[in-house]
Amino acid sequence: MSCTLSMASNDRVEPLVMKSRQHIYEDLLACADQSPNSVWLAQIIASWCVGDGVLPDSLGLNPEQFQRLLDRYFPGYSLAPEAFSGSSLDYSRMLEKQDLEILLGQFAANPGAETEWLIALIVAACLGSDHLWQDLGLWSRSDLSAMLGYNFPELLVRNSKDMKWKKFLYKQLCEAEGLYVCRAPSCEVCKDYQQCFGPED
Repeated sequence: MSCTLSMASNDRVEPLVMKSRQHIYEDLLACADQSPNSVWLAQIIASWCVGDGVLPDSLGLNPEQFQRLLDRYFPGYSLAPEAFSGSSLDYSRMLEKQDLEILLGQFAANPGAETEWLIALIVAACLGSDHLWQDLGLWSRSDLSAMLGYNFPELLVRNSKDMKWKKFLYKQLCEAEGLYVCRAPSCEVCKDYQQCFGPED
């Protein structure tokens, strides 16, 4: 099976419009090494290819990283770097970008370039207004929890009460700075409990 998608900008719209997210996902997996990360990244890329999620050009990576990610997880699969959604993220309003990168890096199971790519995607998705799994382009919250548990296992352990992931990450930043904004004696009695722990669908 061919593992290519035209990179020419004037050819790119037709294949992406005609192919469903599921079809793109299956094409990616046909090229993949079948590692757990390749499955989650295939979801993210397939969603990105049809304009879902908030990830910008090159998934929020620089062009070299973008190509290396494709070569690593989906060898032979060619993909243009432009976001089909036209998303463009404004990192100037994300003062915590470096703090999030450091936080995730501290809990990485396997530090290195591949984990840095995942961190970049997660941080970019934190700028979106939906749940983290939706902004990343994953297909369910359980997929996000599985991806984070595989790559950042201690974070999964720390989120023992299953707090929504964006809120949990920002809560970790606040606690690292010694900031405790919430005044509730425990989460269970807080009037905003559903905002932090409610369903995400």
